Amino acid sequence: MLPDDVLFSSITELAAQIRARRISPVELTESYLERLATTGKRLGAVASLMRDSALDEARAAEREIKRGRYRGILHGIPYGAKDLLATRNAKTTWGAAPYKDQQFAEDATIIKKLREAGAILVAKLSMVELAGGMGYNEAHASLTGACKTPWNEDYWSGGSSSGPGAAVAAGLVAFAIGSETSGSIITPAAFCGVSGLRPTYGAVSRHGAMALCWTLDKLGPMCRTAKDCAAVLQAIAGRDPLDPTSVDGSSRAQPGNTREKTKKLRIAVMKDSYEKAQPEVRENFLRSLDVLKKFASVEMDVKLPDFPYSPAVGTIVDAEGASAFRDLIESGRVQELASPTGRVGGYSASLVTAVDYLHAMRLRAPMRRAWSEMFSKHGILVAPSRATVSYPLDKTFNLAYPSISTSSPIGASNLVGVPAISIPNGFGENNLPTGIQFIGPAWSEQLLIDVADRYQQATDWHQRRPNI
Repeated sequence: MLPDDVLFSSITELAAQIRARRISPVELTESYLERLATTGKRLGAVASLMRDSALDEARAAEREIKRGRYRGILHGIPYGAKDLLATRNAKTTWGAAPYKDQQFAEDATIIKKLREAGAILVAKLSMVELAGGMGYNEAHASLTGACKTPWNEDYWSGGSSSGPGAAVAAGLVAFAIGSETSGSIITPAAFCGVSGLRPTYGAVSRHGAMALCWTLDKLGPMCRTAKDCAAVLQAIAGRDPLDPTSVDGSSRAQPGNTREKTKKLRIAVMKDSYEKAQPEVRENFLRSLDVLKKFASVEMDVKLPDFPYSPAVGTIVDAEGASAFRDLIESGRVQELASPTGRVGGYSASLVTAVDYLHAMRLRAPMRRAWSEMFSKHGILVAPSRATVSYPLDKTFNLAYPSISTSSPIGASNLVGVPAISIPNGFGENNLPTGIQFIGPAWSEQLLIDVADRYQQATDWHQRRPNI
C-alpha cells in the first residue's frame, strides 16, 4: 500500500513519478483499489469496484511505459467514473433500484477516450438516483445510500455526482468524471473541497451517458487541482459523431496567451451571491477576493441579466426528464426509487405542457445574448460555489437549510451553457469545506483554469486532506 502522500498527489505529480518509473501503475492501482474497498465503501462512494479489469489495464500500462511508449500525462493514472457512464465490464445502475442489474455492451465515448489516453478505470462511483431527475431532498436518494463527505461523515458529499466528489477528496482515485445538469459538479466539488470543472455545453461527448436533460447535461472532471482538470479535459473534449450535440471547441477557444490575460483580467462579483450566505462562506469568499485583487481587477455587485432562470430550468428539466424516463414512470417502477419525492416527481413532471416547455426554450436565445454582452463588459463572473456548507445526512434539505435556494448563478449558467470551475477556498461550520466558482463565456475553460490555478498557487486549500 503506497503512503497517503502519494495517493493524495496531483495528476502532474503522479505522472512524473510513473514516467520516471519510481511508481508502478500496478502498485498505484492496487493501493487505490484497497482504499476504495475500505474507506470508499464506508463513505458510500462506490457503486462497483472494477478490480480485475483495472489490474489488467494497469499491467498493460506498465508494459507500455517500460517499452518507451508513453501516451501522456494520464498514462497509468487510476480514476473513477460516475455510475451513469456505460461500461462494458461493469454494471451501470444510474444509482437507481429499477436499473440495478443494467449492463451495456459498449463503453461510453468518454471512457473510450480515457482508455486511449492510458488512464485506468478502477471503479464506478455512486450517484443520486437518476441524477436527481425525479426530484429529491435527502442524501439517501441513491441505490448505494447516502454518500458522505470525508471531512465530516455526518454530512453529505453533495449531488448528484456524490461519489466522484467524495472519492477525489478522500484520496480513493486520482481524479473522477462527474456530470452536471444544474449544479451536480459544482455542488459536490464545494462540499468535498475539490476542484470541479463543468465544461461548455457540447465540449464533451455524452454518448453512452444516461440522458436526463438533453439540452442541459454535461460531463466534466473532478480533481485535486485546476491544472489536473485541464489535463483531463484535454483527453475527453472534442467532436464525437455519435453525439450530434458535441462540437470541437478548440477553434472557438479564446486566442492568445491565457496566462497573459489573467494579468489584466476583469472579474465581476455577482450581486446577491454572498451577502446572505452563511457567515463563514461569506468571510471566506471576501478573503478570496483579496487574493484575486493581486492579479485582476475586481468589480463588486454585478447583477445577472434579468430573466426567470429558476422557472425555466425547472420546466426544461421536468419536461425532458419525464420524456427520458417515460417508460419508468408509466410502468409504475418509479415506486422503486429510494426517495419519496422521486417516487411522485415523475408524475408531476409529466404534466409540463408543450407551451410552457417551448416558452422556456425560446428564452434561452435572449439569455445567451445578454450573458455574452455581460461577459464582454466584465470578463468573468465569480461567486461562492454554494451559499452554505454541506447538509446533515439526517435532515431533508428544505427543512435543514432554507438557504439552499439562495440566489446562485448555477442554474442560470447551466441554462446558457457556459463553463464554470469550483475550487476550495476554506472551511465553515463543522469543519466542512467552502468553495469559490469562476464562470466564463463559452469556450473559456482554459482561462477559467488559469485563474483558478493562480488562486491555488497563492493558497493551500486544495492541499488540505480530510482526517479519515
